[in-house]
Amino acid sequence: MSSTTEEVKSKIDIVDYIGTVVELKRAGRNFKANCPFHSEHTPSFMVSPERQTWRCFGACQEGGDVISFLMKWENFTFYEALKELAQKAGVKLKSLDLQDRAWQKKEVLLNINNLAEKYYHYILTTHKAGSAARDYLKDRGVNEKIIETFMLGFSPSSWGSLQSFLKKKGVNDSDAVEAGLLIKGNHGLYDRFRARLMFPIKDPRGQTVGFSGRLIINNETQAKYVNTPETPLYLKRQTLYGIDHSKEAIKKEGSAIIVEGEFDMLSLYQAGISNVVAIKGSALTRDQLMLLKRFTNHIILSLDSDFSGGETTRRAVADAESLDFKVEVSVLDFAKDPDEAVKTDLIKFKKIIKKPIPVYDFIIDHALQTHNGIDAFSKKEAVEAMIPYIIDISNPIIKDHYIKKIARSIDSDESSIEMMIRQFKRKVQNKSTASFVNKSTQIDRLGLLQQYILSVTVQSRHATDLLNQINAVLGEEDFTVPAYHKLISKLTLSTQNNSELDINKFVKSLPTPLQVVFDELFLFDVNQIADEIIVKDFGKSLLHLKRYSLKQQIKEILGQPNSDENIVRALSVNLTKVEKELAIV
Repeated sequence: MSSTTEEVKSKIDIVDYIGTVVELKRAGRNFKANCPFHSEHTPSFMVSPERQTWRCFGACQEGGDVISFLMKWENFTFYEALKELAQKAGVKLKSLDLQDRAWQKKEVLLNINNLAEKYYHYILTTHKAGSAARDYLKDRGVNEKIIETFMLGFSPSSWGSLQSFLKKKGVNDSDAVEAGLLIKGNHGLYDRFRARLMFPIKDPRGQTVGFSGRLIINNETQAKYVNTPETPLYLKRQTLYGIDHSKEAIKKEGSAIIVEGEFDMLSLYQAGISNVVAIKGSALTRDQLMLLKRFTNHIILSLDSDFSGGETTRRAVADAESLDFKVEVSVLDFAKDPDEAVKTDLIKFKKIIKKPIPVYDFIIDHALQTHNGIDAFSKKEAVEAMIPYIIDISNPIIKDHYIKKIARSIDSDESSIEMMIRQFKRKVQNKSTASFVNKSTQIDRLGLLQQYILSVTVQSRHATDLLNQINAVLGEEDFTVPAYHKLISKLTLSTQNNSELDINKFVKSLPTPLQVVFDELFLFDVNQIADEIIVKDFGKSLLHLKRYSLKQQIKEILGQPNSDENIVRALSVNLTKVEKELAIV
Protein backbone atom coordinates (compact mmCIF):
# COMPACT_ATOMS: atom_id res chain seq x y z
CA MET A 1 0.00 0.00 0.00
CA SER A 2 2.73 2.45 1.00
CA SER A 3 4.79 1.76 -2.16
CA THR A 4 1.77 2.49 -4.36
CA THR A 5 1.04 5.67 -2.45
CA GLU A 6 4.65 6.81 -2.73
CA GLU A 7 4.69 6.04 -6.47
CA VAL A 8 1.57 8.18 -6.98
CA LYS A 9 3.00 11.06 -4.94
CA SER A 10 6.33 10.89 -6.78
CA LYS A 11 4.57 11.41 -10.13
CA ILE A 12 2.30 14.29 -9.05
CA ASP A 13 4.09 17.57 -8.35
CA ILE A 14 2.24 19.27 -5.51
CA VAL A 15 2.96 22.80 -6.75
CA ASP A 16 1.63 22.04 -10.23
CA TYR A 17 -1.42 20.27 -8.82
CA ILE A 18 -2.41 22.85 -6.20
CA GLY A 19 -1.55 25.58 -8.69
CA THR A 20 -4.54 24.48 -10.78
CA VAL A 21 -6.79 25.30 -7.81
CA VAL A 22 -5.25 28.48 -6.37
CA GLU A 23 -2.82 31.10 -7.64
CA LEU A 24 0.52 30.34 -6.01
CA LYS A 25 3.23 32.99 -5.65
CA ARG A 26 6.88 32.37 -4.89
CA ALA A 27 7.87 33.02 -1.24
CA GLY A 28 11.54 32.12 -0.81
CA ARG A 29 11.95 28.38 -1.20
CA ASN A 30 8.19 27.89 -0.96
CA PHE A 31 4.98 29.16 -2.55
CA LYS A 32 2.10 30.93 -0.84
CA ALA A 33 -1.53 31.78 -1.56
CA ASN A 34 -4.78 32.73 0.10
CA CYS A 35 -6.03 29.54 1.70
CA PRO A 36 -8.65 27.89 -0.55
CA PHE A 37 -10.42 26.46 2.49
CA HIS A 38 -11.33 29.67 4.35
CA SER A 39 -11.75 33.40 3.70
CA GLU A 40 -8.67 35.56 4.17
CA HIS A 41 -6.97 38.64 2.71
CA THR A 42 -3.43 37.85 3.89
CA PRO A 43 -1.95 34.64 2.43
CA SER A 44 -1.42 31.94 5.06
CA PHE A 45 -1.38 28.89 2.79
CA MET A 46 2.12 27.58 2.04
CA VAL A 47 3.35 24.88 -0.37
CA SER A 48 6.83 23.37 -0.48
CA PRO A 49 8.14 21.96 -3.79
CA GLU A 50 11.11 20.33 -1.99
CA ARG A 51 9.09 18.64 0.73
CA GLN A 52 5.99 18.18 -1.49
CA THR A 53 3.84 19.36 1.40
CA TRP A 54 1.29 22.11 2.14
CA ARG A 55 0.09 23.81 5.29
CA CYS A 56 -2.40 26.51 6.27
CA PHE A 57 -1.10 28.75 9.07
CA GLY A 58 -4.45 30.56 9.27
CA ALA A 59 -7.86 29.35 10.42
CA CYS A 60 -7.46 25.76 9.15
CA GLN A 61 -4.14 24.91 10.84
CA GLU A 62 -4.00 21.81 8.65
CA GLY A 63 -1.47 20.42 6.22
CA GLY A 64 -0.13 17.33 4.52
CA ASP A 65 0.74 15.97 1.10
CA VAL A 66 -1.04 16.07 -2.26
CA ILE A 67 -3.37 13.23 -1.22
CA SER A 68 -4.51 15.01 1.94
CA PHE A 69 -5.06 18.19 -0.09
CA LEU A 70 -7.36 16.40 -2.53
CA MET A 71 -9.18 14.73 0.36
CA LYS A 72 -9.95 18.13 1.88
CA TRP A 73 -10.63 19.86 -1.44
CA GLU A 74 -13.10 17.25 -2.75
CA ASN A 75 -14.27 15.90 0.62
CA PHE A 76 -12.81 12.55 -0.50
CA THR A 77 -11.84 9.55 1.55
CA PHE A 78 -8.19 8.49 1.34
CA TYR A 79 -8.93 5.77 -1.20
CA GLU A 80 -10.99 8.07 -3.43
CA ALA A 81 -8.17 10.64 -3.50
CA LEU A 82 -5.53 7.99 -4.13
CA LYS A 83 -7.60 6.45 -6.93
CA GLU A 84 -8.09 9.80 -8.69
CA LEU A 85 -4.43 10.79 -8.40
CA ALA A 86 -3.30 7.34 -9.55
CA GLN A 87 -5.42 7.69 -12.67
CA LYS A 88 -3.91 11.15 -13.30
CA ALA A 89 -0.39 9.84 -12.74
CA GLY A 90 -0.92 6.72 -14.86
CA VAL A 91 -0.28 4.43 -11.89
CA LYS A 92 -2.24 1.19 -11.73
CA LEU A 93 -3.62 0.49 -8.26
CA LYS A 94 -2.91 -3.06 -7.20
CA SER A 95 -5.48 -5.31 -5.58
CA LEU A 96 -5.18 -4.24 -1.97
CA ASP A 97 -6.72 -5.32 1.27
CA LEU A 98 -7.93 -1.79 1.89
CA GLN A 99 -9.71 -1.04 5.14
CA ASP A 100 -10.94 2.43 4.23
CA ARG A 101 -14.23 2.27 6.09
CA ALA A 102 -15.23 5.84 5.18
CA TRP A 103 -14.91 5.02 1.47
CA GLN A 104 -16.78 1.74 1.90
CA LYS A 105 -19.61 3.57 3.69
CA LYS A 106 -19.81 6.18 0.93
CA GLU A 107 -20.01 3.42 -1.68
CA VAL A 108 -22.91 1.83 0.22
CA LEU A 109 -24.80 5.13 0.53
CA LEU A 110 -24.22 6.03 -3.12
CA ASN A 111 -25.65 2.68 -4.17
CA ILE A 112 -28.75 3.25 -2.01
CA ASN A 113 -29.25 6.72 -3.50
CA ASN A 114 -28.93 5.30 -7.01
CA LEU A 115 -31.57 2.69 -6.25
CA ALA A 116 -33.90 5.33 -4.78
CA GLU A 117 -33.34 7.61 -7.78
CA LYS A 118 -34.31 4.87 -10.24
CA TYR A 119 -37.32 3.94 -8.11
CA TYR A 120 -38.64 7.52 -7.93
CA HIS A 121 -37.99 8.02 -11.65
CA TYR A 122 -39.91 4.85 -12.50
CA ILE A 123 -42.89 5.96 -10.38
CA LEU A 124 -42.94 9.36 -12.13
CA THR A 125 -42.52 8.19 -15.69
CA THR A 126 -44.29 4.83 -15.75
CA HIS A 127 -46.44 4.06 -12.70
CA LYS A 128 -50.03 5.30 -12.33
CA ALA A 129 -49.07 6.74 -8.91
CA GLY A 130 -47.02 9.35 -10.78
CA SER A 131 -49.77 10.57 -13.12
CA ALA A 132 -50.58 13.69 -11.06
CA ALA A 133 -46.88 14.61 -10.95
CA ARG A 134 -46.59 14.11 -14.71
CA ASP A 135 -49.51 16.47 -15.22
CA TYR A 136 -47.94 18.96 -12.82
CA LEU A 137 -44.66 18.98 -14.76
CA LYS A 138 -46.55 19.36 -18.03
CA ASP A 139 -48.38 22.38 -16.61
CA ARG A 140 -45.02 23.83 -15.51
CA GLY A 141 -43.71 23.41 -19.04
CA VAL A 142 -41.07 20.80 -18.21
CA ASN A 143 -40.52 18.51 -21.20
CA GLU A 144 -39.66 14.80 -21.26
CA LYS A 145 -36.04 15.40 -22.23
CA ILE A 146 -35.46 17.43 -19.05
CA ILE A 147 -37.23 14.77 -16.98
CA GLU A 148 -34.84 12.14 -18.36
CA THR A 149 -31.71 14.28 -18.28
CA PHE A 150 -32.16 15.25 -14.62
CA MET A 151 -33.78 11.93 -13.60
CA LEU A 152 -36.77 13.65 -12.00
CA GLY A 153 -38.97 11.37 -9.96
CA PHE A 154 -41.97 11.08 -7.67
CA SER A 155 -42.30 9.56 -4.19
CA PRO A 156 -45.60 7.77 -3.58
CA SER A 157 -47.85 8.94 -0.76
CA SER A 158 -47.53 5.68 1.18
CA TRP A 159 -45.35 5.57 4.32
CA GLY A 160 -43.26 2.54 3.42
CA SER A 161 -43.12 1.95 -0.33
CA LEU A 162 -39.45 2.96 -0.70
CA GLN A 163 -38.49 0.95 2.38
CA SER A 164 -40.10 -2.17 0.89
CA PHE A 165 -38.36 -1.60 -2.45
CA LEU A 166 -34.94 -1.14 -0.83
CA LYS A 167 -35.43 -4.27 1.30
CA LYS A 168 -36.03 -6.31 -1.85
CA LYS A 169 -32.73 -4.96 -3.15
CA GLY A 170 -30.92 -6.14 -0.02
CA VAL A 171 -30.51 -2.73 1.61
CA ASN A 172 -30.25 -2.61 5.41
CA ASP A 173 -32.74 -0.29 7.09
CA SER A 174 -29.94 1.30 9.13
CA ASP A 175 -28.04 2.22 5.95
CA ALA A 176 -31.20 3.70 4.40
CA VAL A 177 -31.67 5.80 7.57
CA GLU A 178 -28.05 7.00 7.32
CA ALA A 179 -28.65 7.91 3.68
CA GLY A 180 -31.54 10.12 4.85
CA LEU A 181 -34.20 8.19 2.96
CA LEU A 182 -35.89 6.60 5.98
CA ILE A 183 -36.78 8.14 9.33
CA LYS A 184 -36.81 6.25 12.61
CA GLY A 185 -39.88 7.41 14.55
CA ASN A 186 -41.65 6.37 17.73
CA HIS A 187 -43.70 3.82 15.81
CA GLY A 188 -40.92 2.44 13.61
CA LEU A 189 -39.39 3.34 10.27
CA TYR A 190 -41.08 5.29 7.50
CA ASP A 191 -40.18 6.99 4.21
CA ARG A 192 -38.88 10.56 4.54
CA PHE A 193 -40.24 11.61 1.14
CA ARG A 194 -43.95 11.07 0.47
CA ALA A 195 -46.16 12.48 -2.30
CA ARG A 196 -43.41 14.75 -3.58
CA LEU A 197 -41.78 15.56 -6.87
CA MET A 198 -38.20 14.37 -6.47
CA PHE A 199 -35.07 16.20 -7.63
CA PRO A 200 -31.88 14.11 -7.31
CA ILE A 201 -28.99 16.28 -6.11
CA LYS A 202 -25.66 15.34 -7.65
CA ASP A 203 -22.02 16.27 -7.19
CA PRO A 204 -19.90 17.50 -10.13
CA ARG A 205 -19.04 13.91 -11.04
CA GLY A 206 -22.73 13.03 -11.41
CA GLN A 207 -23.02 10.96 -8.23
CA THR A 208 -26.37 11.25 -6.45
CA VAL A 209 -25.63 12.58 -2.97
CA GLY A 210 -29.17 13.51 -1.87
CA PHE A 211 -32.68 14.57 -2.84
CA SER A 212 -35.00 17.53 -2.70
CA GLY A 213 -38.71 16.76 -2.58
CA ARG A 214 -41.38 19.31 -3.55
CA LEU A 215 -45.11 19.16 -2.87
CA ILE A 216 -47.19 19.32 -6.04
CA ILE A 217 -50.30 20.40 -4.15
CA ASN A 218 -50.10 23.33 -1.74
CA ASN A 219 -50.62 22.19 1.84
CA GLU A 220 -50.26 24.70 4.68
CA THR A 221 -49.56 21.92 7.19
CA GLN A 222 -46.50 20.70 5.29
CA ALA A 223 -43.28 22.35 4.13
CA LYS A 224 -43.18 22.98 0.39
CA TYR A 225 -39.70 21.43 0.20
CA VAL A 226 -38.13 18.60 2.19
CA ASN A 227 -34.43 17.89 1.66
CA THR A 228 -32.07 15.09 2.55
CA PRO A 229 -30.55 15.85 5.97
CA GLU A 230 -26.78 16.17 6.20
CA THR A 231 -25.16 12.78 5.64
CA PRO A 232 -21.64 11.51 4.87
CA LEU A 233 -22.54 12.27 1.23
CA TYR A 234 -24.73 15.37 1.39
CA LEU A 235 -23.78 18.75 2.82
CA LYS A 236 -26.24 21.42 1.73
CA ARG A 237 -23.68 24.24 1.83
CA GLN A 238 -21.43 22.34 -0.61
CA THR A 239 -23.97 21.40 -3.28
CA LEU A 240 -25.28 23.19 -6.34
CA TYR A 241 -28.24 21.74 -8.20
CA GLY A 242 -27.41 20.97 -11.83
CA ILE A 243 -23.63 21.39 -11.56
CA ASP A 244 -23.04 17.95 -13.08
CA HIS A 245 -24.78 19.02 -16.30
CA SER A 246 -23.80 22.69 -16.41
CA LYS A 247 -20.10 22.62 -15.52
CA GLU A 248 -18.89 22.30 -19.15
CA ALA A 249 -21.20 25.13 -20.29
CA ILE A 250 -19.96 27.28 -17.40
CA LYS A 251 -16.37 26.73 -18.57
CA LYS A 252 -17.32 27.48 -22.17
CA GLU A 253 -19.35 30.62 -21.41
CA GLY A 254 -16.87 31.82 -18.79
CA SER A 255 -19.65 32.53 -16.30
CA ALA A 256 -22.18 30.81 -14.04
CA ILE A 257 -25.74 32.04 -13.61
CA ILE A 258 -26.94 31.49 -10.04
CA VAL A 259 -30.66 30.92 -9.45
CA GLU A 260 -32.60 30.00 -6.31
CA GLY A 261 -34.56 26.85 -7.05
CA GLU A 262 -34.70 23.70 -9.11
CA PHE A 263 -37.46 24.95 -11.43
CA ASP A 264 -35.52 28.14 -12.16
CA MET A 265 -32.52 26.03 -13.12
CA LEU A 266 -34.51 23.58 -15.24
CA SER A 267 -36.41 26.33 -17.09
CA LEU A 268 -33.20 28.10 -18.08
CA TYR A 269 -31.52 24.86 -19.07
CA GLN A 270 -34.52 23.83 -21.17
CA ALA A 271 -34.48 27.26 -22.87
CA GLY A 272 -30.87 26.71 -23.96
CA ILE A 273 -29.22 28.69 -21.15
CA SER A 274 -27.13 25.84 -19.78
CA ASN A 275 -24.44 27.64 -17.72
CA VAL A 276 -26.78 27.74 -14.74
CA VAL A 277 -26.88 26.22 -11.24
CA ALA A 278 -29.35 26.51 -8.37
CA ILE A 279 -28.85 27.11 -4.67
CA LYS A 280 -31.33 26.37 -1.93
CA GLY A 281 -32.75 29.70 -0.75
CA SER A 282 -30.92 33.00 -1.27
CA ALA A 283 -27.72 32.18 0.66
CA LEU A 284 -24.76 31.47 -1.62
CA THR A 285 -22.13 29.87 0.60
CA ARG A 286 -18.35 30.02 0.45
CA ASP A 287 -18.23 26.26 -0.16
CA GLN A 288 -20.48 26.69 -3.20
CA LEU A 289 -18.30 29.54 -4.45
CA MET A 290 -15.22 27.37 -4.05
CA LEU A 291 -16.95 24.69 -6.11
CA LEU A 292 -17.75 27.21 -8.86
CA LYS A 293 -14.19 28.55 -8.75
CA ARG A 294 -13.05 25.33 -10.40
CA PHE A 295 -14.97 26.29 -13.53
CA THR A 296 -15.19 30.11 -13.67
CA ASN A 297 -14.24 33.42 -12.03
CA HIS A 298 -17.48 35.14 -13.06
CA ILE A 299 -20.89 34.68 -11.46
CA ILE A 300 -24.22 36.31 -12.32
CA LEU A 301 -26.84 36.38 -9.59
CA SER A 302 -30.28 35.94 -11.14
CA LEU A 303 -32.36 35.54 -8.02
CA ASP A 304 -35.98 36.21 -7.15
CA SER A 305 -37.37 39.74 -7.50
CA ASP A 306 -37.30 40.28 -3.72
CA PHE A 307 -33.54 39.66 -3.66
CA SER A 308 -31.85 42.43 -1.67
CA GLY A 309 -28.57 43.53 -0.19
CA GLY A 310 -29.20 41.77 3.13
CA GLU A 311 -26.77 40.07 5.49
CA THR A 312 -26.67 36.81 3.52
CA THR A 313 -25.88 38.81 0.38
CA ARG A 314 -23.13 40.72 2.20
CA ARG A 315 -21.45 37.51 3.31
CA ALA A 316 -21.71 36.01 -0.17
CA VAL A 317 -20.27 39.15 -1.81
CA ALA A 318 -17.44 39.32 0.76
CA ASP A 319 -16.60 35.65 0.13
CA ALA A 320 -16.76 36.15 -3.63
CA GLU A 321 -14.45 39.18 -3.33
CA SER A 322 -11.95 37.23 -1.23
CA LEU A 323 -11.97 34.49 -3.89
CA ASP A 324 -11.46 37.09 -6.64
CA PHE A 325 -14.78 36.54 -8.42
CA LYS A 326 -16.36 39.03 -10.76
CA VAL A 327 -19.91 39.29 -9.40
CA GLU A 328 -22.86 40.74 -11.32
CA VAL A 329 -26.63 40.85 -10.84
CA SER A 330 -29.41 40.46 -13.39
CA VAL A 331 -32.36 42.50 -12.14
CA LEU A 332 -35.78 41.13 -13.11
CA ASP A 333 -38.31 43.95 -13.41
CA PHE A 334 -41.00 41.97 -15.23
CA ALA A 335 -41.22 38.62 -13.42
CA LYS A 336 -41.03 37.27 -9.87
CA ASP A 337 -38.25 34.75 -10.65
CA PRO A 338 -36.15 33.40 -13.56
CA ASP A 339 -38.62 30.56 -14.19
CA GLU A 340 -41.45 33.02 -14.79
CA ALA A 341 -39.16 35.38 -16.73
CA VAL A 342 -38.16 32.66 -19.23
CA LYS A 343 -41.78 31.72 -19.82
CA THR A 344 -43.00 35.34 -20.02
CA ASP A 345 -40.36 36.79 -22.34
CA LEU A 346 -37.33 34.64 -23.11
CA ILE A 347 -35.77 37.21 -25.45
CA LYS A 348 -36.00 39.95 -22.82
CA PHE A 349 -34.56 37.65 -20.16
CA LYS A 350 -31.61 36.75 -22.40
CA LYS A 351 -30.90 40.46 -22.96
CA ILE A 352 -30.89 41.07 -19.20
CA ILE A 353 -28.55 38.11 -18.64
CA LYS A 354 -26.22 39.43 -21.36
CA LYS A 355 -26.03 42.86 -19.67
CA PRO A 356 -25.94 42.24 -15.91
CA ILE A 357 -25.18 45.01 -13.39
CA PRO A 358 -21.94 44.92 -11.36
CA VAL A 359 -22.91 43.83 -7.86
CA TYR A 360 -21.59 47.01 -6.19
CA ASP A 361 -23.71 49.19 -8.50
CA PHE A 362 -26.71 47.07 -7.56
CA ILE A 363 -25.94 47.41 -3.84
CA ILE A 364 -25.57 51.19 -4.07
CA ASP A 365 -28.78 51.59 -6.07
CA HIS A 366 -30.66 49.26 -3.72
CA ALA A 367 -29.45 51.13 -0.62
CA LEU A 368 -30.50 54.50 -2.08
CA GLN A 369 -33.95 53.18 -2.98
CA THR A 370 -34.42 51.47 0.38
CA HIS A 371 -33.40 54.50 2.46
CA ASN A 372 -34.84 57.08 0.09
CA GLY A 373 -31.67 59.18 0.35
CA ILE A 374 -33.16 62.69 0.31
CA ASP A 375 -32.60 64.11 3.81
CA ALA A 376 -29.24 63.99 5.62
CA PHE A 377 -30.20 61.15 7.98
CA SER A 378 -31.46 58.85 5.23
CA LYS A 379 -28.27 59.55 3.24
CA LYS A 380 -26.23 58.53 6.28
CA GLU A 381 -28.26 55.29 6.62
CA ALA A 382 -27.84 54.55 2.92
CA VAL A 383 -24.05 54.95 3.09
CA GLU A 384 -23.88 52.83 6.25
CA ALA A 385 -25.67 50.07 4.32
CA MET A 386 -23.17 50.33 1.45
CA ILE A 387 -19.90 50.48 3.40
CA PRO A 388 -19.80 46.84 4.63
CA TYR A 389 -19.61 45.82 0.95
CA ILE A 390 -17.29 48.55 -0.30
CA ILE A 391 -14.74 47.97 2.48
CA ASP A 392 -14.10 44.43 1.23
CA ILE A 393 -13.09 45.56 -2.28
CA SER A 394 -9.40 44.69 -2.54
CA ASN A 395 -8.60 46.42 -5.85
CA PRO A 396 -7.84 50.12 -5.11
CA ILE A 397 -9.03 51.34 -8.53
CA ILE A 398 -12.41 49.62 -8.18
CA LYS A 399 -12.76 50.81 -4.57
CA ASP A 400 -11.91 54.41 -5.56
CA HIS A 401 -14.49 54.25 -8.37
CA TYR A 402 -17.28 53.29 -5.97
CA ILE A 403 -16.28 55.79 -3.30
CA LYS A 404 -16.64 58.51 -5.95
CA LYS A 405 -19.96 57.07 -7.10
CA ILE A 406 -21.36 56.99 -3.54
CA ALA A 407 -20.24 60.58 -2.96
CA ARG A 408 -21.94 61.73 -6.18
CA SER A 409 -25.10 59.76 -5.44
CA ILE A 410 -25.71 61.58 -2.14
CA ASP A 411 -24.24 64.94 -3.24
CA SER A 412 -21.36 64.73 -0.78
CA ASP A 413 -17.57 64.70 -1.00
CA GLU A 414 -15.27 61.68 -1.12
CA SER A 415 -13.46 62.59 2.12
CA SER A 416 -16.72 62.16 4.08
CA ILE A 417 -17.22 58.68 2.60
CA GLU A 418 -13.59 57.76 3.28
CA MET A 419 -13.97 58.94 6.89
CA MET A 420 -17.01 56.69 7.36
CA ILE A 421 -15.06 53.81 5.83
CA ARG A 422 -12.17 54.42 8.26
CA GLN A 423 -14.58 54.48 11.19
CA PHE A 424 -16.14 51.20 10.07
CA LYS A 425 -12.71 49.71 9.42
CA ARG A 426 -11.56 50.59 12.95
CA LYS A 427 -14.50 48.63 14.37
CA VAL A 428 -13.63 45.64 12.18
CA GLN A 429 -9.92 45.90 13.01
CA ASN A 430 -10.63 46.07 16.73
CA LYS A 431 -12.43 42.74 16.45
CA SER A 432 -9.63 41.31 14.28
CA THR A 433 -6.95 42.56 16.67
CA ALA A 434 -8.70 40.90 19.59
CA SER A 435 -8.82 37.67 17.57
CA PHE A 436 -5.12 38.00 16.66
CA VAL A 437 -4.12 38.66 20.27
CA ASN A 438 -6.00 35.57 21.37
CA LYS A 439 -4.18 33.57 18.71
CA SER A 440 -0.81 35.10 19.57
CA THR A 441 -1.11 34.25 23.23
CA GLN A 442 -1.26 30.59 22.29
CA ILE A 443 2.47 30.84 21.57
CA ASP A 444 4.29 33.28 23.86
CA ARG A 445 6.99 35.57 22.54
CA LEU A 446 9.71 33.21 23.69
CA GLY A 447 8.12 30.42 21.64
CA LEU A 448 7.64 32.71 18.62
CA LEU A 449 11.29 33.72 18.70
CA GLN A 450 12.32 30.08 18.67
CA GLN A 451 9.91 29.37 15.81
CA TYR A 452 11.22 32.35 13.83
CA ILE A 453 14.90 31.47 14.33
CA LEU A 454 14.45 27.83 13.38
CA SER A 455 12.20 28.66 10.40
CA VAL A 456 14.76 31.10 8.97
CA THR A 457 17.48 28.49 9.52
CA VAL A 458 15.84 25.46 7.90
CA GLN A 459 14.54 27.55 4.98
CA SER A 460 17.98 28.99 4.26
CA ARG A 461 20.24 27.48 1.62
CA HIS A 462 23.08 28.27 4.04
CA ALA A 463 21.61 26.57 7.10
CA THR A 464 25.03 25.47 8.37
CA ASP A 465 26.28 29.08 8.62
CA LEU A 466 23.14 30.10 10.50
CA LEU A 467 23.46 27.14 12.86
CA ASN A 468 27.02 28.25 13.63
CA GLN A 469 25.65 31.71 14.46
CA ILE A 470 22.97 30.17 16.67
CA ASN A 471 25.43 27.98 18.58
CA ALA A 472 27.75 30.97 19.14
CA VAL A 473 24.98 32.77 21.07
CA LEU A 474 22.54 30.15 22.27
CA GLY A 475 22.63 26.78 23.95
CA GLU A 476 20.18 23.96 23.48
CA GLU A 477 18.67 24.91 26.87
CA ASP A 478 17.53 28.23 25.38
CA PHE A 479 15.08 26.35 23.15
CA THR A 480 12.38 25.74 25.74
CA VAL A 481 9.78 24.28 23.35
CA PRO A 482 10.52 20.53 23.68
CA ALA A 483 10.25 19.77 19.95
CA TYR A 484 12.48 22.74 19.07
CA HIS A 485 15.01 21.64 21.71
CA LYS A 486 15.24 18.19 20.11
CA LEU A 487 15.36 19.62 16.60
CA ILE A 488 18.19 22.10 17.23
CA SER A 489 20.21 19.26 18.74
CA LYS A 490 19.70 17.06 15.68
CA LEU A 491 20.37 19.95 13.28
CA THR A 492 23.64 20.75 15.01
CA LEU A 493 24.70 17.10 14.93
CA SER A 494 23.78 16.81 11.23
CA THR A 495 25.97 19.78 10.24
CA GLN A 496 28.86 19.31 12.67
CA ASN A 497 31.31 18.68 9.80
CA ASN A 498 30.22 21.98 8.22
CA SER A 499 28.44 20.01 5.52
CA GLU A 500 25.38 21.74 4.05
CA LEU A 501 22.00 20.48 5.21
CA ASP A 502 20.35 17.94 2.91
CA ILE A 503 16.70 18.69 3.70
CA ASN A 504 15.02 15.47 2.57
CA LYS A 505 17.77 13.23 3.90
CA PHE A 506 17.67 15.01 7.26
CA VAL A 507 13.87 14.76 7.55
CA LYS A 508 13.95 11.01 6.85
CA SER A 509 16.27 10.61 9.85
CA LEU A 510 13.72 12.22 12.18
CA PRO A 511 10.95 10.41 14.07
CA THR A 512 7.47 11.10 12.64
CA PRO A 513 6.42 13.73 15.25
CA LEU A 514 9.58 15.76 14.56
CA GLN A 515 9.04 15.44 10.79
CA VAL A 516 5.70 17.20 11.25
CA VAL A 517 7.35 19.97 13.29
CA PHE A 518 10.12 20.36 10.71
CA ASP A 519 7.62 20.71 7.86
CA GLU A 520 5.72 23.38 9.81
CA LEU A 521 8.98 25.34 10.25
CA PHE A 522 9.99 24.79 6.64
CA LEU A 523 6.64 26.11 5.36
CA PHE A 524 6.24 28.94 7.88
CA ASP A 525 6.15 32.38 6.21
CA VAL A 526 8.59 34.33 8.38
CA ASN A 527 7.58 37.60 6.72
CA GLN A 528 4.03 37.30 8.08
CA ILE A 529 5.09 37.73 11.72
CA ALA A 530 4.19 41.22 12.92
CA ASP A 531 7.22 43.52 13.41
CA GLU A 532 6.02 44.47 16.88
CA ILE A 533 6.21 40.81 17.95
CA ILE A 534 9.47 39.74 16.31
CA VAL A 535 12.51 41.84 15.41
CA LYS A 536 13.20 40.66 11.87
CA ASP A 537 16.97 40.64 12.15
CA PHE A 538 18.53 37.23 12.66
CA GLY A 539 21.42 38.37 14.86
CA LYS A 540 19.17 40.54 17.02
CA SER A 541 16.63 37.72 17.30
CA LEU A 542 19.31 35.46 18.72
CA LEU A 543 20.18 38.07 21.36
CA HIS A 544 16.50 38.66 22.16
CA LEU A 545 15.96 34.95 22.66
CA LYS A 546 19.05 34.74 24.89
CA ARG A 547 17.77 37.66 26.96
CA TYR A 548 14.30 36.13 27.36
CA SER A 549 15.83 32.78 28.21
CA LEU A 550 18.18 34.25 30.86
CA LYS A 551 15.35 36.25 32.43
CA GLN A 552 13.20 33.13 32.55
CA GLN A 553 16.01 31.11 34.17
CA ILE A 554 16.64 33.80 36.80
CA LYS A 555 12.93 34.03 37.57
CA GLU A 556 12.63 30.26 37.99
CA ILE A 557 15.67 30.04 40.31
CA LEU A 558 14.53 32.97 42.46
CA GLY A 559 11.16 31.27 42.79
CA GLN A 560 12.75 28.26 44.46
CA PRO A 561 12.90 28.08 48.32
CA ASN A 562 16.71 27.73 48.43
CA SER A 563 17.88 29.64 45.36
CA ASP A 564 21.59 29.57 44.52
CA GLU A 565 22.85 33.18 44.57
CA ASN A 566 26.02 32.30 42.66
CA ILE A 567 24.02 30.89 39.74
CA VAL A 568 21.70 33.92 39.76
CA ARG A 569 24.74 36.23 39.80
CA ALA A 570 26.35 34.43 36.88
CA LEU A 571 23.13 34.53 34.88
CA SER A 572 22.70 38.23 35.69
CA VAL A 573 26.22 38.98 34.41
CA ASN A 574 25.39 37.20 31.17
CA LEU A 575 22.10 39.09 30.94
CA THR A 576 23.87 42.45 31.33
CA LYS A 577 26.32 41.45 28.62
CA VAL A 578 23.51 40.49 26.22
CA GLU A 579 21.60 43.72 26.89
CA LYS A 580 24.76 45.76 26.15
CA GLU A 581 25.17 43.91 22.85
CA LEU A 582 21.53 44.61 22.00
CA ALA A 583 22.05 48.30 22.75
CA ILE A 584 24.99 48.36 20.31
CA VAL A 585 23.24 46.55 17.44
